[in-house]
This record gives sequence, C-alpha cells and structure tokens, in this order.
Amino acid sequence: MKHSTKPAARHAHGVDPAIKQKNLARLRRIEGQVRGLARMVEDDRYCIDILDQVAAVQKALRAVSAELVKNHLHHCVRHALAGDGDADATVDELVAVLTR
Repeated sequence: MKHSTKPAARHAHGVDPAIKQKNLARLRRIEGQVRGLARMVEDDRYCIDILDQVAAVQKALRAVSAELVKNHLHHCVRHALAGDGDADATVDELVAVLTR
C-alpha cells in the first residue's frame, strides 16, 4: 500500500471574519467576471473589450492577493519573527510566492 506524500493542509490563523467575507465576495465576483469573459470570447467580441475585462479581473485578483499578504504579514510572519516559528523559512516562503 502506498502512503500519500501530500503534505497536510495548513490553515490560516488570525483571519478577521469580515475580511474573509470581503475576500469571498470578491472571489465570487471575479468568478462571474471570468464566466463573462468566456461568453465574450464565444461571442467573438472586440479584442479590446475582452482585454479591458481581463485587466479588471487581474486588478480584482491583485486586491485579494494584497489582503492575503497583509494578513500573512500581520500574523504568520510577525509570529515567526517574534520567535514563535522559523523566521527565515517564513520570510523565504513569502518571497518565493511573491516572485513566482
């Protein structure tokens, strides 16, 4: 029998419920925007109109990302730097994800 090498799921700590709901609402709106983009492509809409909507989706995703980075810095990185975790690994992990 093979054992799974998949790492255990990690969970966020210290997430403000209001921010979580705001991010979920943004992601649902983005989901709708992406479905709209697919319809625009199917309907052979003007390329600039599609590109404009792609830019809007990218901006919305950056806003979600910024909130997630902010939360990560305030909680996970702060705790690691205070000695509650591996500070170097925590910082390296964040830098790696931001430079992908």
